[in-house]
Amino acid sequence: MEIIQNLLFGFQVAFQPINLLFCFIGVVFGVFIGALPGLGPSAGLAILLPMTFGMDPVAGIIMLAGIYYGSMYGGSITSILINVPGDPASVATTLDGFAMAKKGRAGAALGISAFGSFIAGTGAVVVFTFLAPLVAEFALRFGPPEYFALMVLGLTTIAGMTGKFPTKGYISALLGLFFATVGLDLVQGIPRFTFGIWNLFEGVDFIPVAMGLFGIAEILTSDDDLSDLKVDKKDVSLRKVLPTREDWKYSLPHIGSGGVIGFFVGMLPGAGATIASLISYGVAKKTSPRGDEFGTGVIEAVAAPESANNSASVGAMVPMLTLGVPGSGSTAVMLGALMMFGLTPGPLLFEKNPDFVWGLIGSMYIGNIMLVILSTACIYWFVKILRTPTPILNAVVMAFILIGAYSLNNSMFDVGLTIFFGAIGYFMKKLDYPAAPMVLALVLGTLLETSLRQSMILSNGSLTIFFTRPISCTVLVISIIIVIWPLFKKILPKKKAGGLSA
Repeated sequence: MEIIQNLLFGFQVAFQPINLLFCFIGVVFGVFIGALPGLGPSAGLAILLPMTFGMDPVAGIIMLAGIYYGSMYGGSITSILINVPGDPASVATTLDGFAMAKKGRAGAALGISAFGSFIAGTGAVVVFTFLAPLVAEFALRFGPPEYFALMVLGLTTIAGMTGKFPTKGYISALLGLFFATVGLDLVQGIPRFTFGIWNLFEGVDFIPVAMGLFGIAEILTSDDDLSDLKVDKKDVSLRKVLPTREDWKYSLPHIGSGGVIGFFVGMLPGAGATIASLISYGVAKKTSPRGDEFGTGVIEAVAAPESANNSASVGAMVPMLTLGVPGSGSTAVMLGALMMFGLTPGPLLFEKNPDFVWGLIGSMYIGNIMLVILSTACIYWFVKILRTPTPILNAVVMAFILIGAYSLNNSMFDVGLTIFFGAIGYFMKKLDYPAAPMVLALVLGTLLETSLRQSMILSNGSLTIFFTRPISCTVLVISIIIVIWPLFKKILPKKKAGGLSA
């Protein structure tokens, strides 16, 4: 009952006109920032943080939160329309979202992205409202062995991204793991594969890789892919945008699973929405009756990762508010904003500043409603991008990509890195090597290696540490089942056929 009273108080704070205004402004800015390749929520929040100087802390954090989850949806716009992920968390969306756009279902893809984000995001806020302290305490139990097990679980999804040529997919993943080792050894501090280039000491940044493999490679092959791309106004009318009964039938289970995965992974410090969306995509491919069609433009393959990344944005706020531990780069920026406002995150924040905490929670319900209305109402204008002549569109997209790459560290090195991976992506597309396994392996590789080596240090080199801790053991068993189950599915029919012939 106390939680309900606090939530009603939060709505009272959030419905104040000034807070509603800043919530709307945050969502609009967030969608726009998310759609710009290379920026993403972390950079967007950092750029717009000065706007909150001198603002009331409640209004300021409400606007920043709106930017955060608005950008989670915004990243899907360019992922679906032009195959360029607006932010890293939207990489998985490109795999089927763009294929749907090429089939004339861009509106449906953007629609299910909006509704999936709304349902999963709202569900995550409900869980956050009632279970935040308990969930944060559970997340605190994760040490290096648990993180290693989670990364292994993430890597099992590579099998679902290999396409028609599994060997090429695994080679792509090995390349990703190799690039993840570039930079300073995080345990011993020894530089690896840097060739004396100081820009590589911090490793290969994920964003130039993603923009190069998915963005520049798409531009270089656009003569094959975009020349026949047509979108009629009727394809993005409200009737077409709203999911059909069949769309809901295939999507709802994966919106639910994506929401759960996103919230759980999002609240783990360092994991974030990118890993959540990729894991959710892999799980959806394994469990969907149309799993074999993933990559060709099936709607649940868009619903799953989009639900996960929006839910993860809420989950990342749990450790930030309850423990003062940011769950992602974006919440690290928001943590800085809290400090700037003179607030100390932690359990006492709920007692000393209830208007701040519950006002933020109330605004997240309202912001999700604003987001779904804004996104569905503007889908026609988003899809009009596709009617732009290909040379002009390619030039604009290339400019956004290169500006986004430069804005990461104000460095031309990142621009060169983006172009380098664009060239790699071009040859990979021409030779039918999938890019997704490489991206996933790069994302997971660093944390996989670091958590493995930390675990070995803790256990004096014994692998038993992974199987004597309940959480890591459970996750590893699930990973093993995921890998072995397809083999059983192939073997069982043969045994049945042999039994019948006998």
